[in-house]
Amino acid sequence: MIIRSKAPLRLGLAGGGTDVSPYSDLYGGAILNATISLYAYSTIEPLNNGKIVFSSPDAGLEEIYDTTEVLDTKGYFVLAKGVYNRVVKDFTHAPLSFKITSHVDSPAGSGLGTSSTLVVSLLGAFAEWLKLPLGEYDLARLAYEIERKDLGMAGGKQDQYAATFGGFNYMQFLQDDKVIVNPLRIRQRYQDELAHNLLLYYTETSHVSAEIIQGQIDNVKAKNNKSIEAMHQLKEQAIMMKESLLKGDIDAIGQILNFGWEHKKQTASGITNPLLDDIYRTAMEAGATGGKVSGAGGGGFMFFYCPNTSRYAVEKALTERFSGQVKRYEFTQEGLKTWTL
Repeated sequence: MIIRSKAPLRLGLAGGGTDVSPYSDLYGGAILNATISLYAYSTIEPLNNGKIVFSSPDAGLEEIYDTTEVLDTKGYFVLAKGVYNRVVKDFTHAPLSFKITSHVDSPAGSGLGTSSTLVVSLLGAFAEWLKLPLGEYDLARLAYEIERKDLGMAGGKQDQYAATFGGFNYMQFLQDDKVIVNPLRIRQRYQDELAHNLLLYYTETSHVSAEIIQGQIDNVKAKNNKSIEAMHQLKEQAIMMKESLLKGDIDAIGQILNFGWEHKKQTASGITNPLLDDIYRTAMEAGATGGKVSGAGGGGFMFFYCPNTSRYAVEKALTERFSGQVKRYEFTQEGLKTWTL
């Protein structure tokens, strides 16, 4: 028997950072995101030899353990171990023996929600294997708790829900980690136009999102008015983005992205740097009307809105001046998928 799962990565189009406590607890957060055709994959092969095997072919790594109810969450496979520990604790109450192989289409620290999406994929594979009674909200919430609470990794809540639900979603984040996912019915031609005009560019750098997010958390706790007001504006940006997508005012998205980028930089230090500023400026001079760094900031992917046919000039300018590369993608309608062979 082989159990497989895949969960899509996401583009955070607006409102990034407002899903992080304590801001979401105090003021309520809002984010608009969309999943894309890049995935986190997991495969479980049940064993009967009393072993647990974690494998990552893209990293060329493998770790083998004797089966136990609790694994030490050290080493390379921290996320997989965290998922396993929680599955045993909450559901099986007994150790399991298996091999799990994982792969993500984008490197860690790229800003597309890779870590959280991998957790969703891993948890989805276990849910498929063990027939766990988890609906979409249950699975996304559990994935969030594993990453943020069990493993103590700083971050928000949007990625787990985006990977689980899929598609275009306007999400609201309230007290006590409550999340409301509002799927958006975006006309297909609007989605196609957005995918055509939104150029995804990998800077060939990475970031440590936890450090940037911790800065945002500290600023809210310290009642830093400049940072908090910037977060308010990012929440407003999510509403603006939702209205533009639903109405088909696609070319307004460039200005909305630029509006968000200017405010995002005020929420914490480390969101941008001279290289990212240079890339942003080059894209704008070549015809883009707005953009942002994907995810928390500091590196990874950037994306730019390029109206009409300007994406070709923007791509040429970026690839001639910098060492990064443009990544092709499409928007996806489905979230986590699991199946058994």
